Amino acid sequence: MMKKKARLLTVLLSVLLWIASGEMVSAQQPAKVYRVAYLSTASSNSTSSKAGFEEFQKTLRDLGYIEGQNLVIDPRWADGSAERIPGLAAELVALKPDVIVATTTPGVTAVKAATSTIPIVMMIVSDPVGAGFVTSLARPGGNITGVTDFGVDLAAKSVELVHALVPSGTRIAVLMSDNPVHPLQLKLIQDAATNMRLTVLPLMGRSVGELEKSFRMAETENATTVIVLGGPPHNALREKIAELAMRSKLATISPQRPYVDVGGLVSYGPKSLPQYRLVAGFVDQILKGRKPGDLPVQQPVELELVINLKTAKALGITIPQSLLLRATEVIQ
Repeated sequence: MMKKKARLLTVLLSVLLWIASGEMVSAQQPAKVYRVAYLSTASSNSTSSKAGFEEFQKTLRDLGYIEGQNLVIDPRWADGSAERIPGLAAELVALKPDVIVATTTPGVTAVKAATSTIPIVMMIVSDPVGAGFVTSLARPGGNITGVTDFGVDLAAKSVELVHALVPSGTRIAVLMSDNPVHPLQLKLIQDAATNMRLTVLPLMGRSVGELEKSFRMAETENATTVIVLGGPPHNALREKIAELAMRSKLATISPQRPYVDVGGLVSYGPKSLPQYRLVAGFVDQILKGRKPGDLPVQQPVELELVINLKTAKALGITIPQSLLLRATEVIQ
């Protein structure tokens, strides 16, 4: 009897030791560390871009991802240089991240060319279907999903706004770059302008020198307003654009609030920070196993109209009361 009890105790002890050793091994195994690559075509010194990136980080923290514990974020900034974007995209793909966040059409184009397998979350993209990033907004299909920014939908609206700013003006300059979505936006602006019996003057602004030449051309051609199309390099050159517009006495409308913060006259487009929160939500879903092709592209629901009254006064422009009443914010 004593021998049976001894054998039983030995077996129980062995089982307990086996369970304990399993728990120790399990405890010693590190938690999964996710790697997220982040490609911004903007400048790392841009206040708005830094604020957006910080909002992205904060939202991920709120979702349970802590940098240094279960998350690594590898950011790269193109500083508004279109030439740097493909190299940065290839550099991030080589890190083999779990997901890549890419901003603007040129940024997403570069990442798409570098990988067809790593999930990509896009933002600040105006026409993802036309650019070939997704099959449709509801069913993206491939390895890309994210947020579209209404850039195409709002192109024609910008004509109405600049005409309201300077009703006597008949010539509208449109500041473009090599961004592949700009030709479509220009076509929609031209169609809207034709219906309003206005003339459109397309101009390129890919560098400081080209911007200076284009603003001189706008003055020579008697333009009274400028529609600034977004993306690189304009976002990084917005202070220069505001300076040249003031010097040329031209009213500007741009797609993003930061243009107005540095002296632009009017901006009309989606609020920035909510888009970064949406992007973090996409990253979370993908890290949890969802396929980007199954996640419908989202559109921001918050649009803002921001007016800089100081700039209006310096330009000698009286903002119509109808626009002031519609404005989300008026900078005094």
